[in-house]
Amino acid sequence: METKIVTLAAFHVAGYRIEATVEEFEAGLRQNLYDKLIEKRDQIKHRKNDQVLLMQLYPSYEDFNAKVDPFAHVLCYEVNETEGTPPGMIIHHVPARSYVTCTHRGLESDIGDTYDYIYGQWLEDAGYTPECYDFEIWDERYQPDSVNNEIDVYVALQS
Repeated sequence: METKIVTLAAFHVAGYRIEATVEEFEAGLRQNLYDKLIEKRDQIKHRKNDQVLLMQLYPSYEDFNAKVDPFAHVLCYEVNETEGTPPGMIIHHVPARSYVTCTHRGLESDIGDTYDYIYGQWLEDAGYTPECYDFEIWDERYQPDSVNNEIDVYVALQS
């Protein structure tokens, strides 16, 4: 799997936040939130583009396990300005940060293998410590039920 380190400027996102385990999120909450976000897309006045982001915000306690413990999932769009967000949506600030990034290729249901590689092998081998969040970019290549699916994954690194 090809990885690289990139540095991104700070940015803001607008969307819907829900607390759930991975299993709960994948069992239907993701699709419901995604459909709701797409339906309200044109009401987000300062949307930067049509790429959906899935932000995953993890608690910072030591024995946290993303596979079984609940955490925040934010389905959102990047915005140029924080004003004009539709009712019920949140604004989340993402600080300037370095990330390890790679592209998951294949069924979305297999994306856990990509995360296992980054969190389980790459970080240790490269000598980095993750920050408490990551995100995915779902653009025109996003076809979750297709082997042609591609999702860019960004894991925040501690400075």
